[in-house]
Amino acid sequence: MSKAAPAKKRVAAAPPPGCTLDIKDPQVQRAAIRIQASYRGHRSRKELREKGPPRVLEPLKDVVLIEGSAAKLTCRISAFPDPFIRWSKDGKELRDGPKYRYVFEDPDVVALVVRDGELADLGQYSINVTNPFGQCSDSARILVEVPAKIQKGPSNTKARKGTTVTLTAEIMGEPAPDVGWTKDGEDIDEDDRLFFEIGSTTTTLTIRRATPEDSGKYEVYVENSLGMDQSFARVDVA
Repeated sequence: MSKAAPAKKRVAAAPPPGCTLDIKDPQVQRAAIRIQASYRGHRSRKELREKGPPRVLEPLKDVVLIEGSAAKLTCRISAFPDPFIRWSKDGKELRDGPKYRYVFEDPDVVALVVRDGELADLGQYSINVTNPFGQCSDSARILVEVPAKIQKGPSNTKARKGTTVTLTAEIMGEPAPDVGWTKDGEDIDEDDRLFFEIGSTTTTLTIRRATPEDSGKYEVYVENSLGMDQSFARVDVA
């Protein structure tokens, strides 16, 4: 049996040019100090986050919701352990579901998505964040914009001479629409006998002591920055 050949001593290969660090180099020392400071800062922030109550880092902001679309309220928070999130509208809790979606985009960002926008979504929305160390909250408004529209137009009317005639239309829109009435294509000159009133959801034209001359085609129209609508009714006085 032959003897094994003596093991050869391994010589470390020289590092490629530009890959050595001189720890006495002032630039290397300054870089090391910055790395250590960054680590200490990260550790301190992590410890504070773990021990402190939830905090709002970036508050909610008001958003505009167009009818039929979706709106998103976003808030950046700091909380550990994982907090309990509750969203509410005008003081009433909102449940996560088809209409309202709770969204968690990353460990610090939470959001509420409001779907199928409608005028009823207008209001004050709040987020409440709770963990064992405390709680925090924030609020913002959703502003809803709805094209002006006539939900129900006035009805054709037959009346006797000397009676009072009223034509009523159901209207909506946000911003609140401008409202007008015409007769046979001409703007109505209001007086104490013939005038119209505008409410939050209706407009009514009143004709007192009606005469045959009041017979004709009446139009109501509404308009805001998002659109316009109109409706017609026939009045016959005999």
